[in-house]
Amino acid sequence: MPTLCQLLDQNLARHPDKTIFRLLSAGQPDQALSYAEFIRGAASYSQALAEAGIQPGDVVILVLQHGVDLIYSFWGAILHGAIPSIMPFLTEKLSPERYQEDMAALLKITQPAALVTYPEFYPVVMETLHAGDSVRAVLVTSAIQPKTGIDLPGLSGFTRRPEDIVLLQHSSGTTGLQKGVALSHQAVLNQLESYSQAIHLQPDDVVVSWLPLYHDMGLIAGFIMPVLWGIPLVMMSPFDWVRAPYRLMQAISRYQGTLTWLPNFAYNFCSQKIRARDLAGVDLSSLRGVINCSEPMRWESHQLFIDRFQPFGLRSEALKTCYAMAENVFAVSQGGFDGVVTVDEIDQKSFVTERVARPSDQVGETLKMLSAGKPIAETRVKVVDDHGRALADRQVGELAIRSHCMLTGYYRRDDLTHKAFMDGWYLTGDLGYMAGGEVYVVGRKKDLIIVGGKNIYPQDLEAIANQVPGVHPGRVVAFGVFNPETGTEDVAMVAEVDTDDEEAREQIADAIRQRVTRSSAVALRQVLVVGPRWIIKTSSGKIARPANREKFLAVMAANTLPE
Repeated sequence: MPTLCQLLDQNLARHPDKTIFRLLSAGQPDQALSYAEFIRGAASYSQALAEAGIQPGDVVILVLQHGVDLIYSFWGAILHGAIPSIMPFLTEKLSPERYQEDMAALLKITQPAALVTYPEFYPVVMETLHAGDSVRAVLVTSAIQPKTGIDLPGLSGFTRRPEDIVLLQHSSGTTGLQKGVALSHQAVLNQLESYSQAIHLQPDDVVVSWLPLYHDMGLIAGFIMPVLWGIPLVMMSPFDWVRAPYRLMQAISRYQGTLTWLPNFAYNFCSQKIRARDLAGVDLSSLRGVINCSEPMRWESHQLFIDRFQPFGLRSEALKTCYAMAENVFAVSQGGFDGVVTVDEIDQKSFVTERVARPSDQVGETLKMLSAGKPIAETRVKVVDDHGRALADRQVGELAIRSHCMLTGYYRRDDLTHKAFMDGWYLTGDLGYMAGGEVYVVGRKKDLIIVGGKNIYPQDLEAIANQVPGVHPGRVVAFGVFNPETGTEDVAMVAEVDTDDEEAREQIADAIRQRVTRSSAVALRQVLVVGPRWIIKTSSGKIARPANREKFLAVMAANTLPE
């Protein structure tokens, strides 16, 4: 079994002048990088880490935006034998104070030896560091000296073993950075071997991605896989995509992209936000895979997407599905490449009341469930009940997985690693069912909310709302409510207050929205301010989120009924 460094060396030897990257940035010419140019840039960072005294096996945190410095520093750390971990970059939606708190928590648990960042962000990093922190060096991109020659086998990364940790993936949630998923060279390469078979990866494929690299979908499918497998990669900034999603379609058309990955919300976002004038001359017929991944998939979102872009050459059979998680490196299952994606139409009442996905007889209300396909090679999936007992087909329970590409563990969190497994099976916390050998994901066992592919922990938002004057301490509940227009969940919140004055309640609701949005980058869509004893708690005193969500939905429905 080779390591990532050895594969890079093989690619460099085979085709040094082949263009492997095209970097797209708004307002700038597209930038092409050959293997030789890319490796030379990475080797510069490897040299800088060595000169800073960073040792193989040390963790290096990367605080960088989309661009060559992020590419070079990530692969430079691997060539040096260090363990890179990409942290989300500070945006205008986040308060600097909250961001620094998250960074401090990450540093405390992960104990990195170095950070890499921009000159303008250097002061923020230095303000976050405290006496006793493990960080021995802060590397600034402007100070990295370019290398003129390349001698890859002489770099420390080539002494690493397949079982050694090669990278950390952290959650992309509101805080959620305290749980680093440690992955070995062997696990990553096992995943890429199985996944490339599942998607029938071909030498003439072209991957186009706007996804952030701190998320497993962007990091593995939209970055590491094409680089190691020698597939040309067109990379956009996620910030550019959010501001102008039509750039993705234009890039696919310009470079004849064949594969792209999208979270479910992006299907709705692109369909609704891209105007016809921005699609003039766009041809999407080269696409053989638009892969829905990272959050529960919706049949309605697929229909919206194909209706919008079929006139521009998109074929309906190009829409694929995938179930993935960082703990398995990336993909668990893949659908749509060995036949069209299966749509399972089930009886809604049986699904809700009995937790059984019974095929519909068309008498009552039905749900159309998108299959996430069959497990990839060397990955097994089963559905278990709360006691870990296997359930039969079509019974809804927790999805458990076992594979040859599992995480080594949660980095420096043996307690969490131990809790995550039962008899060698990883318990995902996701609810789903199996039918015909295919995986169907229906939600989450825990309270996690997914908004646009981002993991949101309701406890974090509740803690923020509790700080708003007028809110009864400890009497706040947050949960997700699916929005069919956006194709993803909205965050809703209920807060108890002591005042009956409607104007005062409206002011408190506005204050909650502003503080939560500012402190977490979550756009809080719905806030219901209520009186004392509205929120339901369990007999043990814990907030009962499902019950409060149902009560909230009933109130909303009653308020929208005609007079």
